[in-house]
Amino acid sequence: ELRRAPHCSPDLVPERKRTMPTNPAKFFQRPFRTVSQRPIRDRVIHLLALKNYKKAELLSHLEREGIVEKDKESLGKILQEVANLDANENSFSLKEHFLKDIQADWPGYSERERQTLEVTLSLKPVASQNATSTSQSPSLGPSERDTPPRS
Repeated sequence: ELRRAPHCSPDLVPERKRTMPTNPAKFFQRPFRTVSQRPIRDRVIHLLALKNYKKAELLSHLEREGIVEKDKESLGKILQEVANLDANENSFSLKEHFLKDIQADWPGYSERERQTLEVTLSLKPVASQNATSTSQSPSLGPSERDTPPRS
């Protein structure tokens, strides 16, 4: 004869203890919490990989994620290093050789942004090889890529 556990239980949903994660906060965190702890240079690179930004837009996005004052002050210098300024649009685009530093699993990316990034990287074959593959293939510089091979 089988014995069953008594039907009365102090917890109304006893299965809950087995199904809940040990630390539910990990699963409900906004991705920005981890992004805000990353170096500002990496954050700027990963934002510019998605699209061109005006400086004010970029600053606004970084403020939503969380940015400290000293990082705000260094934004101009970082943009000079990692971005090209389009004077007509007054916007910044990521310098192509920084595409190799892009992490597709960057914690600040939404699923849609990951898809956008995938398309962007696929349009830049040399950069996408560096960003997405683990093979050690030599990358060509812009002048080598644009110049036809010599015979």
